[in-house]
Amino acid sequence: MLQIPQIENNYLYTTNYSIDEESLCKMEIKCLFNKPLNEKHLFSNTYVDPSRSPFIKKCISIMYIGETIKQIIDLIVIDKLTSINYKVAYINVTDENIGFHESRKIEYEIGFSILGEAKMKNPETIFGIAKVADKWIFGECESNTSDWLLHNKKPFSYSNALKVNVCRALVNIAVGNDLDCSVIDPCCGIGTVLIEAISMDINIKGYEINPFIGENAKTNLRYFGYDDVITIGDMNNSQNKFNVAIVDLPYGIFTQITPGEQLAIINSSRRIADRMVIITFDDMEQQITSVGFHIDDRCTVSKGTFKRHIYICS
Repeated sequence: MLQIPQIENNYLYTTNYSIDEESLCKMEIKCLFNKPLNEKHLFSNTYVDPSRSPFIKKCISIMYIGETIKQIIDLIVIDKLTSINYKVAYINVTDENIGFHESRKIEYEIGFSILGEAKMKNPETIFGIAKVADKWIFGECESNTSDWLLHNKKPFSYSNALKVNVCRALVNIAVGNDLDCSVIDPCCGIGTVLIEAISMDINIKGYEINPFIGENAKTNLRYFGYDDVITIGDMNNSQNKFNVAIVDLPYGIFTQITPGEQLAIINSSRRIADRMVIITFDDMEQQITSVGFHIDDRCTVSKGTFKRHIYICS
């Protein structure tokens, strides 16, 4: 009798990140799945579109778990799994590389067992097969489309601005899986955070005190066909209330700003938002906690010689 291993989680995710962004990736994954990323893969019962994240590469919706490839094939045959225009892809989850020829053999054996018509180019459905901790995992596989990389080609960009992938991760850290929450970017600069949030259909508003930079940000939004959500003015004057603020705190190297003005931005964020994700060049724990925020988590991310501190506050 066929012994079927129990499926404890619905999804298997694979991730990838650079050394400089490892802590940012782990913070994002923790906010999306409410569990730590200890390896470069993660099992979860929570579905997250892999294209939301700059670090998630693939998601396998688990259909079968087997001790061997033969057991996976037997389960496919028993269930008479049928698909049209499908392809089977071996997904290398761990550092264990089984080699090109062996992986193609596995793909062929499994694909041959599925009823229907295989299609190697532009298949409608991709089935993933992966080996994790001596278990074989099989299911429909969804890849990160990385469409957000197109946002690198906006008309206006500045060398000191946060990278697109960092901004996308910050949005995910701020909202988690509550895509209906309201967000404010009180120092929106050229609008990189705004663009990433709007591309995920998140309700966000931006403030920019510098009219020249604000107009460039508006141009960036128009370039991608997004609505103008930017108010050119001082965020300290905002009377609206938001669920979370994403604050890329202006810094004296690039912007004429005093420590007092920085503290005023943090204080206003406390007033208008329930929570805050803040990015700073210096360790500003004392300033953050002085206005009533509690720091729930923190990490760092590097860009060249600059290291930025990221705090999740409530």
